Amino acid sequence: MMRDLIVFGEDWGGLPSSTQHLIRELTPIQKTVWVNSIGLRRPRFNWHDFKRIIKKLAVKSNDIKTKLLTTRADFHIINPYTIPAPKLQFERKIASKMISFQVNSLLKKLSVKHPVLWTSLPTAVDATDYIEHHALVYYCGDDFSHLAGVDHETVFEHEQKLVSKADLIITASPKLAERFPSHKTRVLTHGVDYQLFTRPTEKATDLFSDGRPIAGFYGSISEWLDLDLIKNTAERMPDWHFVFIGKAVIDVSKLDALDNIHFLGERSHESLPSYSQHWTASLLPFVNNPQIEFCNPLKLREYLATGRPVISTPLPALAPYKDYVHTVSNTEQLVFALKSVADEPFNFLQQCAVIDQTWSAKADELNNWLELL
Repeated sequence: MMRDLIVFGEDWGGLPSSTQHLIRELTPIQKTVWVNSIGLRRPRFNWHDFKRIIKKLAVKSNDIKTKLLTTRADFHIINPYTIPAPKLQFERKIASKMISFQVNSLLKKLSVKHPVLWTSLPTAVDATDYIEHHALVYYCGDDFSHLAGVDHETVFEHEQKLVSKADLIITASPKLAERFPSHKTRVLTHGVDYQLFTRPTEKATDLFSDGRPIAGFYGSISEWLDLDLIKNTAERMPDWHFVFIGKAVIDVSKLDALDNIHFLGERSHESLPSYSQHWTASLLPFVNNPQIEFCNPLKLREYLATGRPVISTPLPALAPYKDYVHTVSNTEQLVFALKSVADEPFNFLQQCAVIDQTWSAKADELNNWLELL
């Protein structure tokens, strides 16, 4: 029997995470309550966090757009009011009471009993003490102990409790699975919206059309990008455009100063193929750190599905696709790889390498695990 589902995740409506992809693909029969992010760190006294707080306070749960929910017949969103990433015991108790009151009120209204609780955020664990449930699932997509922008000590304490309480732990990579008890841990690598990224799409109007080759990247422009590698390569290849799509959360002024490096800002998930299908090569230019060692980038399979060349710095997640990814470790190798793929044709075999890695297939596997709880 597929039970109703309560999901603690990030804010719904932005670029879809692996949790959003999976929940969207699950069987539409059960009721689903999605609880927007309760945070992984305390707000700081800066303009960015102030705007985020105001935005969350101004939005009512039923006003949040659910444009990706094409198969969910009974889906509800809670925009919670709580204390983000509480550390002290009395703060944790107050925060959990606040969240559980909001969740339990909606569950009563929807006549939901004994649901499966799913959390992608360790900081939600205290609230699970006050929400009646059949089973608790921890979906771990990142190594929070090395993730930037996180109160690591606080999140570690919450995660330890969550690991102890969880009936099932699901990780996005084998490396992450090594951190948890093997008897209740399963690996579910990321999927891909295969149809979206393989269906031929017209070129984006703001992508360069001057005949010069384009190296592209989309995603979070953050600490995990190797800025020196990108800068040095762009300086060596002035006849190439280097295009970055996404929100910059670090100082990229030394890159923006170069004429052939372009930051286009954020774009919708649905529009990404209109860029990645038409640039010369897709980049994964990451630094070598613990966060990258444990990660399983969503964009890897999306890049592969376009059939265009993929160039990446070394990371364990490349292993199943090593025949289709050019791996580089320094500027010399990246320059050589870009030059070598400049005229590389569409690669159908590369595209086929991810044909069985759809989110629908991943959700089927997940469904089997949830039904056994």
